[in-house]
Amino acid sequence: MERQDDGEDSAEEQGSPALAREHSGSPQQEVSASMRRNENYLPVPGEEKNLDVDFVNTNARSNESIPMKNLYADDGSPLYSSRLGPYFSDGRRRVDYVLAYQIQKPASIRRQSSRFSENNFIRRLRRSMSMRSSRAPLQPKEDPEIAAQDQRTDYHEDDKRFRREEFEENLLETGLELEKDEATKISGIGFLKIHAPWNVLCREAEFMKLKMPTKKVYEVKQGSNLVEKIRLFIHKVTAPLHPKVDANRPQSIKSLSHPFSREKQHLFDLSDRDKFFDSKTRSSIVYEVLKRTRCTRAKYSMGITSLLANAVYTSAYPLHDGDIDGVNAETNDRKLLYEEWASYSVFYKYQPIGLIRKYFGEKVGLYFAWLGVYTQMLIPAAIVGVIVFLYGCATVDDNIPSMEICDPRNNITMCPLCDRACSYWKLVSACGTARASHLFDNPATVFFSIFMALWAVLFMEHWKRRQMRLNYVWDLTGFGEEEQDHNRAEYEFRVMKKTVKQDQSGTTDEKVKLTCTDRMPAYLTAVVMMGFMILVTFAIVFGVILYRISIKAALHMSTYPAARSNIRATVKTTAAIINLIIIIILDEIYGAIARWLTKLEVPKTDKSFEERLIFKTFILKFVNAFTPIVYLAFFRGRLVGRPGRYLYVIGSYRMEECAHAGCLMELCIQLCITMLGKQLIQNNLFEIGMPKLKKLLRRRKSELDSKQEEELNKTLQRHEKDHILGPFVGLSPEYMEMIIQFGMVTLFVASFPLAPLFALLNNIIEIRLDAKKFVMELRRPIAAKAKDIGIWYNLLRGLSKVAVIVNAFVISFTSDFIPRLVYQYMYSLDGTMHGFVNHTLSYFNVIDFQPGTDPLQPGHLGHNVYTCRYKDYREPPSSSTPYELSKEFWAVLAARLAFVVVFQNVVMLMSDFVDWLIPDIPKDISLQMHKEKILMVELFMKEEQGKRLAARDNHNQDNCNSPSSATQTPPQPRSRTGTHAAGWENRHKQPEANTAPIYKL
Repeated sequence: MERQDDGEDSAEEQGSPALAREHSGSPQQEVSASMRRNENYLPVPGEEKNLDVDFVNTNARSNESIPMKNLYADDGSPLYSSRLGPYFSDGRRRVDYVLAYQIQKPASIRRQSSRFSENNFIRRLRRSMSMRSSRAPLQPKEDPEIAAQDQRTDYHEDDKRFRREEFEENLLETGLELEKDEATKISGIGFLKIHAPWNVLCREAEFMKLKMPTKKVYEVKQGSNLVEKIRLFIHKVTAPLHPKVDANRPQSIKSLSHPFSREKQHLFDLSDRDKFFDSKTRSSIVYEVLKRTRCTRAKYSMGITSLLANAVYTSAYPLHDGDIDGVNAETNDRKLLYEEWASYSVFYKYQPIGLIRKYFGEKVGLYFAWLGVYTQMLIPAAIVGVIVFLYGCATVDDNIPSMEICDPRNNITMCPLCDRACSYWKLVSACGTARASHLFDNPATVFFSIFMALWAVLFMEHWKRRQMRLNYVWDLTGFGEEEQDHNRAEYEFRVMKKTVKQDQSGTTDEKVKLTCTDRMPAYLTAVVMMGFMILVTFAIVFGVILYRISIKAALHMSTYPAARSNIRATVKTTAAIINLIIIIILDEIYGAIARWLTKLEVPKTDKSFEERLIFKTFILKFVNAFTPIVYLAFFRGRLVGRPGRYLYVIGSYRMEECAHAGCLMELCIQLCITMLGKQLIQNNLFEIGMPKLKKLLRRRKSELDSKQEEELNKTLQRHEKDHILGPFVGLSPEYMEMIIQFGMVTLFVASFPLAPLFALLNNIIEIRLDAKKFVMELRRPIAAKAKDIGIWYNLLRGLSKVAVIVNAFVISFTSDFIPRLVYQYMYSLDGTMHGFVNHTLSYFNVIDFQPGTDPLQPGHLGHNVYTCRYKDYREPPSSSTPYELSKEFWAVLAARLAFVVVFQNVVMLMSDFVDWLIPDIPKDISLQMHKEKILMVELFMKEEQGKRLAARDNHNQDNCNSPSSATQTPPQPRSRTGTHAAGWENRHKQPEANTAPIYKL
């Protein structure tokens, strides 16, 4: 940790005054020395201010390389006992950021051959643990290493070294302290450790307008007395479900936060400077300095992203706080997160959102907060879905249509399901399918569809209120996106190439940038490729349709009784599994294609890159996941024709029909297999099984057993351990998975009421799985601020709106709900469902078969068949218009369309009413935000009044101590210099820790 005398001690240890110098001189001289601006350091607003602060002056050397101390003794043992922690070699200055780079050592100074096996093992360990997740096609803006792996230019090793030296010299000029470590156990990798001293932290915190807690704390009162009592009661009841973190300060106490200012340091509790800026804030400050520092000796300016893109540095990352397990593992936030969050044994507990935000930043904290709210809201949806399913199970024996189908006395002969190979069949053979369909196709599903539409609105409103509460607790109420978004490395590279081309042609512009004309080929390529990929998805779905048609005919022609016993179930299940495998494979392909297309467009900033990538990936993956489901729900069974005039594709392939009970059962099977399969394979197999399998293979290949591996891991330094971990690839893959799941839960919930239950079970595992991945398997991400979840909220809201329309069409056209209602109230003689099955079946005369389409075995049932039945509303053969659509068809169609219109408008109206009824900002939060502003104004008024009183007392005391004050002229007005000096002196007094008053709101 940082100490006030670190500068002097570190300078002696490093043997160089360039890393740290003892400060001397007046504050003004120190400020002018520390605020020297270099042309390679981009200025930020406010840097011109001449402030009275205490700085440690740090100068850069232009012609010397950065000193590198040997951290090992002759026998290879560490010189410092604290070297395994996240500190410099002196054991006190904290490593805030690490840059890794390739090194080439002469053979004479390489390590002894006895260590080669360990080096090989480390390389295999790093490769295996750096394996990306299967959902890693998306690219965040947080990790510069991932953002820089798109276009690399080959540079000579000397050129890379020269660029590193220039960049490191410029870093020194900004005030950062550096230390190199090339004697590592990872062969060929050197590390540059970066430490931000106190003066740099204060300067950058002021420039970045970071809100820091002041010494003033106040008591937060949530709502009225009754609401407060209810909240306390619920908190006591759910106490075992809360993680054991943040036990020191009660939840009703909050610090008053204010943007950090070096002029107002007296407002903040600086009694412990080591803990004032936590590790997350320190690393984000260093990252901002890295982004603004440039290399200008080349033909074009290079920042940290360009240096990473050109392999000048291979990786850049902040360090984890410490180890998780082990005898020497000290208590730290990472270990606490592992024990109270990343363990499957605490799956029933709430997430420590505050600690997650403290360690990973607001953006990651918001994701897990949203995932927690989504999972909690799935609990009532899952309960209602199970009740609907149980209602179907309880009423299946009382369902009259299924009883009529299962009654052998009806003796209904159905027309063949395929040409030639299929023969006539009895309707009673579809008894099992009809009974199973009632489990999901019953009147309760209509209620459940309305419930889920309102549930989606309540979920969105609940999340908005939760988000506003988090913004208040995390002091993000005044945060905006006004900070500058730096250019991406690929954009700078293309601009450089365009500049060189213009220089060669003799045409120069004032400011070179990429125009729409430059990107037009990329835009056209993206449109063509996106359309082609969507057509590929349609073609694959059509191929699965042909598979179902052909395998059904093949099974009917089979001579094995087992193959012919349950043809429908076999065809449905195998086709759904094939669709699942295709969806998983195409997900990976489409993710890579979307990333490639986005790279071709060369977006200027990381935010633009991320938004374009999300848009492309969402379209491709949504089409990939839902095209087979949409076909089953809305197209299958409607493009068939009728006996004697069927619709054929690709020659003799007759389009497939739905079962007599409708296509809802097949839609349910497809949804179930797709949802469970994606969650089981992508989550469990890819994210859990593959790392364990690779770890097992690594152990078998290496000569080290588990004990030797553990001993070797204990000797690695913190930055070496984190280098072995995989890079952080952003939150977009996690969000994308949940968005697709949300679509499956809401879009077709009328056909699968158990979808919320499966989603709930998956998310309970997903939360702990992602937590374990963030804490143990990935490098620590750069903390990024965010007020909301961004574009993902718009996607969720759009899906919730579309879900109302989709469920209306599913109930109306896919299920038999509307035909049953029409029959019961228009055609039934006794107002019951008796005779419904016979009403929905039309007659066909077998002599009207087209030549070559009649069954090969017409006597399969043991008797001659003259007429057969098929499901449709058509005129009988004896009618004047045989086989034409009957008036019952048009009546049912009108009722279906009317239901869609009424259902959509009623549910939309109810949703909008709920949206209007629930305010986006909780009332207590609104009041507290307003009163916090008043309290801040009062605090500043009291501080200004105290300054004026102190200045007046000092002036009066000077007049009283003057020996000639009685005989001289009246005193002149006080000089501004004296007032500033007094104020500076008062501001730099040591703050008292126990004098913080508590204000009540």
